[in-house]
Amino acid sequence: MAKIELIATTTFGLEAIAKRELINLGYADAKVTDGKVIIQADESAIPKLNLWLRTAERVLLKIGEFKALSFEELFEKTKALPWDEWITEDGKFTVTGKSVKSQLYSVPDCQAIVKKAIVEKLKQKYQQEWFTESGPEFTVQVALLNDVATLTIDTTGPGLHKRGYRQTSVEAPLKETLAAAMIQLSYWNKDRIFLDPFCGSGTIPIEAALIGKNIAPGLNRKFVSEEWPRLGTNLWKNARIEAFKSIDQEVKLNIYGSDIDADAIEIARNNAIEAGVDEFIQFRSLAISQLKIKEPYGILICNPPYGERIGGEKEIIEIYKTLGKIFRSNDTWSVYVITSDERFESLYGKKADRKRKLFNGRIKVNYYQFYGERPPKKESK
Repeated sequence: MAKIELIATTTFGLEAIAKRELINLGYADAKVTDGKVIIQADESAIPKLNLWLRTAERVLLKIGEFKALSFEELFEKTKALPWDEWITEDGKFTVTGKSVKSQLYSVPDCQAIVKKAIVEKLKQKYQQEWFTESGPEFTVQVALLNDVATLTIDTTGPGLHKRGYRQTSVEAPLKETLAAAMIQLSYWNKDRIFLDPFCGSGTIPIEAALIGKNIAPGLNRKFVSEEWPRLGTNLWKNARIEAFKSIDQEVKLNIYGSDIDADAIEIARNNAIEAGVDEFIQFRSLAISQLKIKEPYGILICNPPYGERIGGEKEIIEIYKTLGKIFRSNDTWSVYVITSDERFESLYGKKADRKRKLFNGRIKVNYYQFYGERPPKKESK
């Protein structure tokens, strides 16, 4: 198969985690730039990346890149690209765009010109003047940065965070991709106890179970490129078969999720059922003040309430203080908390071993990491 270039897009701060995922999938040449990770691969990587990437937002197929200082230049260079190798005669395609620090700053004009150029290319290929656009979907993006145009086709469709298991949600839900990143930035592994005492609709525990079971996060959903004739059905079929074979059927997981909201717990249970991991997570309705920690060497990862999301001021302060009372002196538990509240360390009563800047949607947050003791070797076995 011919080599292609794929771009895995990410939210700010998650590029290095996505790169590590790509390396683990066998793409050692992965290169990071702002908000994306780029690889060279063959066409089989399109289903593989869409099925397996946990922290990326989507997978883009790069068609070409060039400098464009005029609309005429944008038109001619776009037309010269091999669109006809991907977009079918009946293909339904739209063009999205963005422009940053470029002479061609009018995004609607750039989109219209790219659309026209692609149509002209397809006219040459299929010897037609009019296209029905009733077939597979192709979303083309023209992205201009410092006068360099990058043209891609989206292979994903709805973003990769839409795993398909979250049928119902609660107020201020955490994106699945960010939840997976929080877990991968922690010291948790499938042999250790996992706890989320503010689990809401269950996203963090569910993502932990998917990781612990080695279940591909995209296994139970569809992707737009599954309908592309160029890829055919065998590539997707083989990728799914391989993903099913990779599931760890023997692992035993100790994952716990709790929340003061009983309705949220019911939603979390239903979402876990949809994800196929309900038997590996124990959910219960419980306030943080009722939490009792008996087992050592656990990992707590949570997304507690904070003012920009949900919760009153006094309630939030009490939650952070209570969390600190329970865990700041517990040397055998590692605690990971994401919040936008800059007072968190003072309210918790301890300075974090590490603080990482991330984004929860458009909200800038800090990921506070408090490291506990590592389990003895006999425990980790």
